[in-house]
Amino acid sequence: GIVKQDGSIPNVKEAMMSDAIGTTAGAMLGSSTITTYIESASGIAEGGRTGLTAFVVGLFFIVSLFLSPIFLLIPSAATSGALVLVGVLMIDSVQKIEFNDVSEAFPAFITMITMVLCYSIADGIYMGILSYVILKLCTSQWKSVNLTLVILSILFVLYFITKD
Repeated sequence: GIVKQDGSIPNVKEAMMSDAIGTTAGAMLGSSTITTYIESASGIAEGGRTGLTAFVVGLFFIVSLFLSPIFLLIPSAATSGALVLVGVLMIDSVQKIEFNDVSEAFPAFITMITMVLCYSIADGIYMGILSYVILKLCTSQWKSVNLTLVILSILFVLYFITKD
């Protein structure tokens, strides 16, 4: 009920700015930039529309810092069931992929399979963006690729070259 009839969302600029600041601060502290958005979306989906939800979650994260040695004892295989459930909840987005256009479907597939095989959301997104840009350029659809994606692709290639 937060979206108006014309499709606009009140105070969306402030919400996006706070999310951008959280993403930037998280990235500078070594956190995955993807998790900021996902955590915000999850909180909103569960009904948290004020800053109190974020504050309480932040307090839980502070407490978890002290409990992290205990959490590290849990093998990664034990968390795979939760990841499968998250995948099931996200699978409805696959319906929106244009499977009749290879330059759209292949990058989506590469993104999903890389996330699974590399156990890294960030690597999946890197590979998805790279494959999207390469396929669009190779299929003469370069007009659908904006400058930001080209710059990101160049930075991703440099990152993979210099990655240890």
